[in-house]
Amino acid sequence: MNVPQIPADMTVVEIREPGAPQVLRTAQRPVPAPARGEVLIRVAAAGVNRADILQRKGSYPPPAGASDIPGLEVSGEVVARGAEVHEPQVGAKVCALLAGGGYAQYVAVPAVQCLPVPAGVSVEDAAALPETYCTVWLNIFERARLHSGETLLVHGGASGIGTTAIVLAKAWGARVIVTAGTAAKCAACRELGADFAINYREGDFVEATQRATDGKGADVILDMVGGDYVARNVAASAVDGRITLIALQGGAKAELDLRALLSKRLTLSASTLRPQPIESKGRLVAAVRERVWPLFVSRGLKPVIHARFPLAEAAAAHRLMEADTHIGKILLLA
Repeated sequence: MNVPQIPADMTVVEIREPGAPQVLRTAQRPVPAPARGEVLIRVAAAGVNRADILQRKGSYPPPAGASDIPGLEVSGEVVARGAEVHEPQVGAKVCALLAGGGYAQYVAVPAVQCLPVPAGVSVEDAAALPETYCTVWLNIFERARLHSGETLLVHGGASGIGTTAIVLAKAWGARVIVTAGTAAKCAACRELGADFAINYREGDFVEATQRATDGKGADVILDMVGGDYVARNVAASAVDGRITLIALQGGAKAELDLRALLSKRLTLSASTLRPQPIESKGRLVAAVRERVWPLFVSRGLKPVIHARFPLAEAAAAHRLMEADTHIGKILLLA
């Protein structure tokens, strides 16, 4: 077997200081050596996520011990292994969930956080999968326990998380309602399988959800907004509904009449993925590999890719994400 040639240095994207997209700059750093339990990946592509925007602005620092380089998911080829790693093999094509470090040509990551590139997906496009699929599986299926025949309401249906939630929930036999901010985004969500798409700029999602469910409400709600959406989610929920909160794009404070939670017997949960320990991420990745990866064959799942940028144009990728016109994922090509 040919041993991959690993250079001493690599190109990365650094955050010079908190601020606007132009604070992102390319730099040279040593290629990391994989520690015990880690593999070194030659990066083909990295996914761009809202968390990267927050980190760039200085409001979402990396967890202790994580790289200061942004980037929470990559795809590529395993080129080296640390001690006590048996899988994946050197030469394997993988995608991986990271705590940071993805905006680079190489990244070291715990082996248990790697997934094989699924059937029918290119190595490059696989960078769109780990963060979104792990987040959706954890929050909609594990924490909120979505079942076949139930109704899921997804806020931000055209986002990377939203488009993933649509296709996975439909694969599970659920009914899907989404909110989005333009007619084009609503149309794209319906093309992906959403049963109803609500333009939140033109109508009240609570009223529309109740109408779409004949007054029952949504069994599960995935919320990336927070703020005043929390109380409105309660109003849009079915009895015994489950609301799961994963981001706070609409604000970190909410006013809530708890009597509605009691009367509807609701569950309100919240989680973040990035700070979780390696063991938790490894368990989650294993569950996704077992329960979700086969759907790429049986259901023909494909990631929704909106745009691709060279690594050196990370600032342009951030500008696009902040413009909020994209549908699906944005990738950086290493």
